[in-house]
Amino acid sequence: MKNKTSVLPREREAQPSRCPDNTAFKQQRLPAWKPQLTIASVLSSFFLTGAFCLTVGVCLVLSANSVREIQIDYSDKCSDCSKLCENSSNWNKECHCSVNFTLKENILGDVFMYYGLQNFYQNHRRYVISRSDAQLLGRNVNIQRSYCAPFSTYGNGTPMAPCGAIANSLFNDTIDLFYNHNSSVIQVPLLKTGNSWWTDKNVKFRNPESYNLSSAFAGTARPPYWQKPAYLLDEEDKRNNGYLNDDFIIWMRVSAFATFRNLYRRVRRVRHFTEGLPAGNYTFQISYSILSDSLRLLESYSDMEVDRICVVSWQKAVQNAFPVSAEPPRDLGHVLTDGSSCAGAPSQPTGELC
Repeated sequence: MKNKTSVLPREREAQPSRCPDNTAFKQQRLPAWKPQLTIASVLSSFFLTGAFCLTVGVCLVLSANSVREIQIDYSDKCSDCSKLCENSSNWNKECHCSVNFTLKENILGDVFMYYGLQNFYQNHRRYVISRSDAQLLGRNVNIQRSYCAPFSTYGNGTPMAPCGAIANSLFNDTIDLFYNHNSSVIQVPLLKTGNSWWTDKNVKFRNPESYNLSSAFAGTARPPYWQKPAYLLDEEDKRNNGYLNDDFIIWMRVSAFATFRNLYRRVRRVRHFTEGLPAGNYTFQISYSILSDSLRLLESYSDMEVDRICVVSWQKAVQNAFPVSAEPPRDLGHVLTDGSSCAGAPSQPTGELC
């Protein structure tokens, strides 16, 4: 008689476990320490933190105070030009004026020149979005689909390059600095390139690809308030033209506040100015061409220019808000007052937003 062998059922395959590893970290068994808060421990922590912040704040204040700054408001001294620009029919006219000032002592080191504007609301929503980043990258885009309107195309359909309200209101005063030395007038050499951010110059802005810029911008037209097309912004340096122009790039980085300043030039340290600016008499020659009808959003900023000469530290300017923020907190009004020390003289708003 044959023995019948019973076949056992196959065991089920082991299913992978969904539980985390049995480790102290994943099973939340790590040792912990809970500090015992007492009056002595809390007060000592506050005093140590306050002493550290106070030390850092004092160091930053000393560094900020080492920055030399000279502020010259030429809007009042060029009042005739301001009156000329108040009439919108004179938008394409230039007015020349000069401002004299004296340096009582040498300004040593790297010297930077800024222009400042007050009550110019670059943070207005319609103004901020009025640009085409794709166009500024040199791409062939349909301007009609951008936010550049009404500064996108002309009545005949010709696209503007660059388009938008920001580009159209480009600061276009020309400022030259002269040094009066021994009855002779010497023009201070100023650097107009190398002033913008590296990321802006090499990443955010590109010229259209072509064998020359004039052909790259063929079929386009300059913004209505520009006196030159984009490919002729700098007639002395061909590499500083088009969307890669430093003045244009700096202007396109809009400010968050109505009072702001932008870097305009750096003093080239050659000949008489190898150490900086020597003491003596200087003259600003200003080609005043502010457009009083810019955007219709802001009726004028022709009386809001403030020019500054700065010798900067590692903080790049007089920054009292940074040192104050490192000090132990006091009252908000004091912090705001200290933080506005580099702003220009106050003025009343001359335009209103739509």
